[in-house]
Amino acid sequence: MGIINAFFLGLIQGVGEFLPISSSAHLYLYSYLLGFEYQGLSFDVMLHMGTLFAIFIYFFSDLKNIFLNAVKDFKSYEAKFLFYIFIATIPGAVAGVLLENIAERVFRTPQIVSLSLIIFSFVMFFIDRKYGGSKTEKDFNLKDAIIAGVFQSVAIIPGASRSGMTIIALLLMGYSRHSSARISFFMAIPIIFGAGIFEIRKFSMVSLNGEFIIAFLSSFLFGILSIKFLLSYLRTNNLSIFVIYRLLLGVLVILKYFIF
Repeated sequence: MGIINAFFLGLIQGVGEFLPISSSAHLYLYSYLLGFEYQGLSFDVMLHMGTLFAIFIYFFSDLKNIFLNAVKDFKSYEAKFLFYIFIATIPGAVAGVLLENIAERVFRTPQIVSLSLIIFSFVMFFIDRKYGGSKTEKDFNLKDAIIAGVFQSVAIIPGASRSGMTIIALLLMGYSRHSSARISFFMAIPIIFGAGIFEIRKFSMVSLNGEFIIAFLSSFLFGILSIKFLLSYLRTNNLSIFVIYRLLLGVLVILKYFIF
């Protein structure tokens, strides 16, 4: 695989996991466009663990306060927020377990990935322009958690984007862009952790080497930078830059597949 290849795979995972551009689509396209073979589940575990650690480190203070307050008072806002985040995880977890094999065999094709990037770009553009409001994490409730969770489950299709789906779901329900991104990041913790636990049973310590460590560190570093960038960017900007990028990439893949 090589150190440089491991570094770029970590970069793609770290950036794609948190920006609304789809890490799964980019990891697939990286291999498809450059002719690399799939690196295997053990490598996927390392990539996901890198982004999981990125969330933990970036939101460490917030997470500590949420857990401490939830333990002190089970009726507190923090306790309810944790419960809603757990509920929001269920649709994605169910979709992941039931559709994992289908996703691997059917969804990971250049046609599906390119169409997914393009179609969900238009959905993202429309919702971003027409909806959104001033609601924050304090307003997050059971209904919103279920709806956001259903949207999150759509991300099993490469190109949809887990963060993109959750952000537009929350915008649709009147949350601000910044709060939508924050809630999306909190929703990522159990889903990434669950995916890692689900895959780690197939993890082989024999395969652990320097390339795995580079991939983990790259995913971790660029994950933190991506979180910081998106939260800052969405304070004053909309999602148009990501829509344009997704459309251009989708068109590029179509041209590559059908013409070149």
